[in-house]
Amino acid sequence: MKRILILIDYSSEFSRRLLRGLIQYAHEHGPWLFYRLPTYYKTMYGKEGIIEWAKSWKADAILARWDHEGTNLLASLNIPIVLQNYKSRSPYFSNLTGDYVGTGVMAAKFFIMRRFRNFAFYGNKGVVWSKERAEGFQKEVEKAGGNFFCFESEDLGGKEWSSTHAELDEWLLSLPKPVGLFACDDDFALRISQICKINNIKIPEEISLLGVDNDELICHLSDPPISSIVTDVEKGGYEAGRLIDRMIKGEIVEPFNIIIRPTRFELRKSTEKYDISNGYISQVVNYIEDNFNTDINIEELTELVPLSRRNLEVKFKEEMGTTIYQFILSCRIDYFAHLLLTTDRTLYDMALEAGFNDCKNISRIFKKHRGCTPVEFQKKYSNNFPP
Repeated sequence: MKRILILIDYSSEFSRRLLRGLIQYAHEHGPWLFYRLPTYYKTMYGKEGIIEWAKSWKADAILARWDHEGTNLLASLNIPIVLQNYKSRSPYFSNLTGDYVGTGVMAAKFFIMRRFRNFAFYGNKGVVWSKERAEGFQKEVEKAGGNFFCFESEDLGGKEWSSTHAELDEWLLSLPKPVGLFACDDDFALRISQICKINNIKIPEEISLLGVDNDELICHLSDPPISSIVTDVEKGGYEAGRLIDRMIKGEIVEPFNIIIRPTRFELRKSTEKYDISNGYISQVVNYIEDNFNTDINIEELTELVPLSRRNLEVKFKEEMGTTIYQFILSCRIDYFAHLLLTTDRTLYDMALEAGFNDCKNISRIFKKHRGCTPVEFQKKYSNNFPP
């Protein structure tokens, strides 16, 4: 029986989903025995005490969050080590890391598509996953010609939180509105929501708020609930199990990085608003979002507003940067992609629900917009564990 020592926190939804994937692998390939050393153990006995405990328990491998100080102690165990990244990636051990830059790019494109001109990032100072999310977000914003604003703070609590509260207040109040604000994770997004409530800053009218990790408890503590980027963290946990297994067997000896990737958006009320100056176009956009899966047409849209067909098409393109037809198609593709990852129905049924009448061409259309077929998309991003 393989003995795996767990040295990571499981208070967050991210960590619990990560461990869920790891345990799933163990159930399929075990038996494995897990032990999570209590957090007080390090406080009482230090890192040296943890190492001694791992030796006495005869651990076969460790999954840990561990800073660079003490890497020699870990190495002295001479067993497989996988580190969950926090402040930085380890050059010595295998890393459970993420496509953080890609997540930032994905968030920026989300707001760019909604025609925002102002973009803000609220990050966790001194940690790699926040730093790289900010880099990806800023790079994509600047490429689109947007205005970028950034504020960072520590992972705050108690006195630290109260001392930084005024600075964060001031920053939020100073941001040009409306602004698309991307927080480094859902916990930091909740702080933004709370301070906006205190300062009477309206979400999503003034600040459109997006987080990461889709921690449903945290997201729904906010009023309005927070939209979030979903990552394939359970698959990452499963792959960590596979890596540990192969390292124990001696099939992998060099450090190896497991990349947790962003997959989709879980949209809630914190990001409902587009930054659209023309009220008629805003009305049309809202109608399309509510009815994209019906047989919607231009004539139907012209009945909503006092604009001719030609005038509506021109003004829509000016505001949204795309045609009405392409916008409707984008809404359908996004919803179809959501169904691919959240249901196990047939492609035909999902295509019909998303508003595609010609289901025969759905694979071609989807590949043109997402760069892969629907089946390839499911294999890459679904939470189903790989064989």
